[in-house]
Amino acid sequence: MSLKIAIVGLPNVGKSTLFNAMVRGSKAEAANYPFCTIEPNVGIVEVPDERLAPLGEISQSKKIIPAVVEFIDIAGLVRGASKGEGLGNKFLAHIRECDAIGMVVRFFEDANVTHVEGKIDPADDIKTIETELQLADITTVDKRLFSLEKELKSGSAESKFAHSGLQKIKDKLYAGHNAREADLTDPEKDTLKDLSLMTQKPILYVANCGEDQLAQFSVLSTQYTGYKFLPISAKIEAELNELTESEKAEYLETLGIDDSGLNILIKQAYKTLGLSTYFTSGEKETRAWTIHEGDTAPIAAGAIHTDFTKGFIAAEVVPWADFYAQGGWTGAKTHGLVRTEGKTYIVKDGDVVIFRFNV
Repeated sequence: MSLKIAIVGLPNVGKSTLFNAMVRGSKAEAANYPFCTIEPNVGIVEVPDERLAPLGEISQSKKIIPAVVEFIDIAGLVRGASKGEGLGNKFLAHIRECDAIGMVVRFFEDANVTHVEGKIDPADDIKTIETELQLADITTVDKRLFSLEKELKSGSAESKFAHSGLQKIKDKLYAGHNAREADLTDPEKDTLKDLSLMTQKPILYVANCGEDQLAQFSVLSTQYTGYKFLPISAKIEAELNELTESEKAEYLETLGIDDSGLNILIKQAYKTLGLSTYFTSGEKETRAWTIHEGDTAPIAAGAIHTDFTKGFIAAEVVPWADFYAQGGWTGAKTHGLVRTEGKTYIVKDGDVVIFRFNV
């Protein structure tokens, strides 16, 4: 599976500048006027994982293939977007296709870059965007409730669960809250999986800071209680892209920062979405695969190919640290560290796996 994150925000908060900085070689236009992003820009970014290179070295792999994140740069939203203002509904559809939302909020000060609301107020910007997403979701929920009327008369359990779940969500949305705050039962969640409500998606609040704000962001953000911001400087991310790995580490150290904003964003996205990584490793390639925490071996095998799930027989598993320490599969087997697991095994983050299957 590939993780998709929609990058959203008001115009001129630095969305496209940040996108360009994060995605090497991307050509998203960054200009000082609203709606410079017409079609959504798409960029593929490798997921940072310090375990990949050592595994590839041990297996003498010809290729090393990391997991990836797909960032979708959505045009700037404005008040009234849910009713078609600006470039409205066309771009709300792109958000629905993503797994999570990265909301970029402007903290940096720059007299040369106008703010669409005339002032820099992160909390107000968040409220503007969330209100538009809530209004768009209300339209979706109302349409679904209307279409359920005939199904409810049939008395099917599925339609009853869908109706009760939609009503809970509607109550939250009309109260100015997000759909993710609705307390749904498991049957209600199952019947509404295909609804793709935007305010039900996990959200990451990305604070686009000036370089001087970054090191002291923990103090700066205390006035915005209720929001957990990921501080990033688009300017610094752009500069990091021009440096070697050793130069990056040195530069971050001078700034008093442990990691790049991009790496922090990806890691937090994995944590928020409950994702983990397992590996396959051999002479041909060493590769990282993204799965959900709690996935059983047959489901995890499906990340490689759906046939692996259908014809699953067993999985040979060894933790990556043991795999590395024992010099690969042969050494791990010699020391009894390779386990044979069946259909109920839950694949752990960092497992190195060989799947046995028959189709």
